[in-house]
Amino acid sequence: MSESISYQHIDVRPIAGYIGAEIAKVNLAERLSDAAVGEIRAALLKHKVVFFRGQDKVGHPEQIEFARRFGEVTYAHPHEDEPFADYPEILPIDTKLYEQRYGRRLASYESRWHTDVTAAVNPPAASILRAVKVPNVGGDTTWTNLVAAYENLSAPLRALADQLRAEHRFGLHLNEGDKYLSRIRENPLVSIHPVVRVHPETGERALFVSPGFTSHIVGVPRHESKYLLELFFEQIARPAFTVRFRWEPGDIAFWDNRATAHLAPQDLVHLQADRVLYRVTLTGDVPVGVDGVRSELVQGKPFATEVHPRARQRPAPKEQLVKEQLAV
Repeated sequence: MSESISYQHIDVRPIAGYIGAEIAKVNLAERLSDAAVGEIRAALLKHKVVFFRGQDKVGHPEQIEFARRFGEVTYAHPHEDEPFADYPEILPIDTKLYEQRYGRRLASYESRWHTDVTAAVNPPAASILRAVKVPNVGGDTTWTNLVAAYENLSAPLRALADQLRAEHRFGLHLNEGDKYLSRIRENPLVSIHPVVRVHPETGERALFVSPGFTSHIVGVPRHESKYLLELFFEQIARPAFTVRFRWEPGDIAFWDNRATAHLAPQDLVHLQADRVLYRVTLTGDVPVGVDGVRSELVQGKPFATEVHPRARQRPAPKEQLVKEQLAV
């Protein structure tokens, strides 16, 4: 996706060498034209993650409606059992909420480099994250370009990676007694994916591994798996392939989950800062490797619009957008 694209309905400004662009001249609170949607999709495929500044008028319904212009919107998360009654597609990324639920402050469900929900056989095609309350200092999110990571491996390593498959599962790094681990065990998700997936729209090859969820390379001894994954994890985290985003209230990030991994803020516990964002995801396809073999579901079921079996209905906040703005 290195070719030049002419944009007539949006302004696109790249912000890093391999990944990331800001999109302006667009109001996501309004219904966009088909032409504008097409240009945003093209920018997303080229830059892997795009950012919209100052979208203060976007609330839950507008965020969901915007996402629907690009595909089917999933349920919030396979392990979300307390969804908003009126907006089950919304996943809150909320430090105070995490502390209430799990007894510890978290910036995200997964604090390591990861691609969203790769324990599912069909990880989300894309994710859209909206900031409502962010700290004045810190709280940045970083994304990396998995296509660039693959393309910058040596030819022999690319050839090796093309042949490999790896297991992805939730809960890899949680300790016994962790409240979130018990939730995962009630609804386990495990899949085997190609280490290199072929992007269904661009045909690009991406190094599809995730320190947060990839447990081991299939079919090789554990010690070989350990060294191979360390090499691949180091490759995807190389600063050259990344972009770091400084959030402001009202900002929205939209990333191609098939070609990126991201890193949640690493400084919120140090800062003792609160942070509230809301995420929606788009239903994804089953990854396909270079050899044409599709991913395999080991446990669980595909991730789509179905609500978590233990989900409890709770009242949706009234005048949600007003309350969000007051909370900032």
